[in-house]
Amino acid sequence: MSTAQRRDEDGSYVVELVVLTPVLFALALCAMVFGRVGEAHQLVAESSRAASEAAAVMPNAQSAQFAAADNAVIGGFNKSKTCTRASVVTDVSNFRPGGSVTVTVTCTVDLADLSVPGIPGSTEISATTSAPVDPYRSIQ
Repeated sequence: MSTAQRRDEDGSYVVELVVLTPVLFALALCAMVFGRVGEAHQLVAESSRAASEAAAVMPNAQSAQFAAADNAVIGGFNKSKTCTRASVVTDVSNFRPGGSVTVTVTCTVDLADLSVPGIPGSTEISATTSAPVDPYRSIQ
């Protein structure tokens, strides 16, 4: 290869770098957005399941609501910085032997710090899970 050919190709690496850097940066940001939303989906689903199972074994509806709120793993949301706001709603209207307890956990995922064009600043994720109340137990 001659010296003239090498000189012609020297600038092509700079051009490739200038063109590909924004594309790679955008892909990395999109991966972070999808990762954060995916983690929030997992946390919300696990929390609603744990809360409904804990509420279903309580002796009465009032203690079932407290157990659901305590077992919804809301503290885990704050540690991971995935959910900025979380809420737990427990439906104990069917809390009787053979009935069920339904828990809905909702969290708001903050995406504003990622600043991806076309992606909203936050999104809300929700999961609802029901757990059966043992049909052979007594309710207080």
